[in-house]
Amino acid sequence: MKVQRDGRSFTVDVTADGEGLVSHAGAALLGEAADRLGLTRALSRGLAGMRERRGGHDPGRVVRDLAVMLADGGDCLSDLRAVRDQEPLFGKVASNATAFRVIDAIAADPQLLGALRAARARARENAWNAGAAPGRIVIDIDATLITAHSEKDGAAGTFKGGFGFHPLLGYLDETREALAGVLRPGNAGANTASDHVDVVELALEQLPRDVVEHAEIVVRTDSAAATHELTDELRAAQINFLMGFDLTQTVRRAILEQPKSAWRPAIGQDGETRKGAWVAEITDALDLAGWPEGCRAIVRRERPHPGAQLSFSDHDGHRFLTTLTDLDGDAIELECLHRARASTEDRVRTAKQTGLENLPFRDFDHNQVWLEISLIAQDLIAWTQHLALTDDLAVCEPKTLRYRLLHTAARLAFHARQATLRLQRTWPWAPTLAAAFARLAALPPPAR
Repeated sequence: MKVQRDGRSFTVDVTADGEGLVSHAGAALLGEAADRLGLTRALSRGLAGMRERRGGHDPGRVVRDLAVMLADGGDCLSDLRAVRDQEPLFGKVASNATAFRVIDAIAADPQLLGALRAARARARENAWNAGAAPGRIVIDIDATLITAHSEKDGAAGTFKGGFGFHPLLGYLDETREALAGVLRPGNAGANTASDHVDVVELALEQLPRDVVEHAEIVVRTDSAAATHELTDELRAAQINFLMGFDLTQTVRRAILEQPKSAWRPAIGQDGETRKGAWVAEITDALDLAGWPEGCRAIVRRERPHPGAQLSFSDHDGHRFLTTLTDLDGDAIELECLHRARASTEDRVRTAKQTGLENLPFRDFDHNQVWLEISLIAQDLIAWTQHLALTDDLAVCEPKTLRYRLLHTAARLAFHARQATLRLQRTWPWAPTLAAAFARLAALPPPAR
């Protein structure tokens, strides 16, 4: 092998006699975040009844290590070795068999799965108290398809002709936190109201109690969730909603009957006028008596991008999207707020880079636990970015974060009862990684 240095070419001899080197050194940042925010401790307390002997592995620590592994890019149980093989950095990590026994025990006891969720909620409150709290609570609900490549419990044919699962996920828009997830068979309906209600309830359980009781909460969905059952449940809980609304014949007729003066220019997420898009409110042209009182219908008219397929068109060939909401305010701003839901597709895509691309177990309940650990991993990434990173690394996707920080190699040096993780000084993001560790170390201990 040849390398270049100062314009000169060198032949490299490769030996296996180095000492103190660790790969994926940046992944320790995620473990540190879990410890500093009280997640590890909360998991240990919640799963304490599973520990069979004092000298055995702490089940809470096993779950934390699994979450770090998924956040670091692993996608199956055997990838835990990426953490296990670096004992000087991560300590003793459970074997694959031990990790599976922990997952198996949680899958067999709904109370243990509840303890997992409660620990995550506790850590979330600590993270928010440390500075990661959002300014507005907007919960995005969306479904996705996960392909199963073998016969698995609950896997079924999907509406797209595939085979696998159809989970429903809930995300917090502003902070990108993963609030809730419900695993469902592949043939589960996209508009099953009871499933949407379950996800909303799980998401609310993840929020601090004072937030649920006093903050304005908005649930944002696509048209699949626009059911009377869900909106009635949200109204009873004093939660507002923004959701897509089907373009029925009645809605289409109301749209096409709007006068030219009813249409106002739409705005983009930056607040600037968006060319080729207009907004109008058609509430008065529809009978919304069956929906909660105060519901409004807002429609967006836009010129489709080249190659887009139109479901119906007026004489100008526009595409129309309708929003149902019970929020007060300007129709243009509310439509813009609903359009911001497109970021949920990014959340779902990155979730599949964080353990959800493949559900590794045969049994359905085991895969539900895996989904929950993936949610923990996604939260760890979000909290670490909010509390320890700045600029583009505070909002980048996991793939970028792994390349720049998490997969960084370093030398772990011990001297005079002190340990130092030495990063390569020429690595462009070495100062950023060192500063991130320092920021986490400076966090005050959680109140509980």
